[in-house]
Formats: sequence, structure tokens, C-alpha cells
Amino acid sequence: MDEARARDVLAAAGLGGGDPGAAVLLALGENAVFAVGDVVAKVGREAALLERAERELAVSRWFAASGVPAVRAAEPGPRLVDGHPLTLWHRLPEAVRPAGPEDLAALLRRVHALPAPPFALPPRDLLGGVERWLRLAGGAVDPADAAYLRARRDAYAGEVAALTPHLPPGPVHGDALPRNVHVGPDGPVLVDLETVSADLREHDLVVMALARDRYGMPAEEYGAFVAAYGWDVRDWEGCAVLRGARETASCAWVAQHAPANPRALAEFRHRVSSLRDGDRTARWHAF
Repeated sequence: MDEARARDVLAAAGLGGGDPGAAVLLALGENAVFAVGDVVAKVGREAALLERAERELAVSRWFAASGVPAVRAAEPGPRLVDGHPLTLWHRLPEAVRPAGPEDLAALLRRVHALPAPPFALPPRDLLGGVERWLRLAGGAVDPADAAYLRARRDAYAGEVAALTPHLPPGPVHGDALPRNVHVGPDGPVLVDLETVSADLREHDLVVMALARDRYGMPAEEYGAFVAAYGWDVRDWEGCAVLRGARETASCAWVAQHAPANPRALAEFRHRVSSLRDGDRTARWHAF
């Protein structure tokens, strides 16, 4: 799904009033995200993601009832428009400053303190999207690279399942990065709730460790995150396994953008090469 297709979905849903300028693209990743007036519309890539959209809305209601600052839904259920799930969210006020690692750590502490919700949360299926992302990549990626990632996924799946956690398992955000925190006039709130799961709390912490090691997060920012949360996941013996699984998923995630984005294809090839070479310090670039 490219931006043009996502805009067609918005038009079919009656959003934007037929004026292309009325919908401002905010992000194009797993979803196409648009600001349309006082709401934000998220368009999923395919109908198979409808259940995930329904769960994200349920999570939003649960966070609201639990006092967790997070984005709030503007409609109670998702729409299925031309084969794409579409959800509407209240637009947040303009940010007063960028989110920092301490903001994320404080919100994660609140999420990690929650008991189970009154509905079922799935485990954090970190590797579950690999096949779908490679399928969406089609012939744009080398079949040998795709086969390598599938084999790596299969190997890590068993290792992740066998991990012994340091923290008590429970609700996690699932994609815990400062970019998924918005700091408005009333303080930091969580956004992008689609990967909220019930699993090892370490899932949320290894994301930042990987940001430090792969994406150039300064060591002092990572240190601030650790200090605010109260524990460094790198001290856990299972960290390398969870990191390796997330690297596998992150590499496959980029592949879905390769057919339409030459930069994504180059980044995919770079990531696969660094994994093949066992280079744990090669710098990756975020998409």
C-alpha cells in the first residue's frame, strides 16, 4: 500500500471531503497515518489486520479506564474500507517538546504495573510479521535474503519461547520507543497501541537497547532511560536472544517498503548483510 492507495481509502470512507490537501500524511509504515481535521486516521495495509485494529481500540479504552495517558479513539470500532481496516483517533495537541527517554520509561512503568485487562491480549508475536512483510516485498528482494530471514526467524522462535524472564510477565507496549510518545501541554502520552500484548516485560526494554546499539541513540540517553525505569535489560542473560529476534523482525519489516522505495531496498540489503556477517555494531537507519 502506497500513499495514493491510502488516500483512495480515505476518500471511500468519506474523509477529507474529496480535497487531497485536507488529509496530511503523518507516517507511512505498517499503517498510513493521516491528520484529517480534528482526527487522525490510520489505514492498515490489508484486511487481515482488522482484528488487530479492533484490539488497539479496546486497549485505548482500557488505558483510559486505568489512567494510563494514551491516545484516545474517536470511533468505538474500526471500519473495513475497500479491504483496509481504518480507525479514527482524537488528534493530539501540538507537541511542546520532543519526547525523551525518561518520558518513555515513566509511561512503561505505568503500563508494566497494570494487571491483566478484561479482554484477552495476545503474546508479543515479535516474529509473526516476518512472513507477511516478505510476502509484501515480493520479487523486490533477493530470494536468498528472504530465505535467510525465514531460517533465522525459525531458529529464534524456539529460543525466545524458552527464555526465563527477570521481570514478572504482563502487559507491554510492544514497540517502546520515544517516537511512540507525544508530549503535549498535559504531559507525555503513549501512541501506536497496536502491539500492546501480554508477554515478557523485557520486550519493551530491549527495544531501547537496540536503539543504542544499532540506531545511534547516544549512550547518555540510554543511561537516562535505564535510570528512570530502574533496570538495565542488558544485564539479563536473555537479552541477546530477544535482541536477535527483534533484529530479524526489524530487517523483514523494511522489506515491505522495498518495492516502492529504493532507500528501503538499500537499507534492507545493508541490514541482511550485517546480520550475515555477525556485525553487531553496524549502524542501521530508521524508517
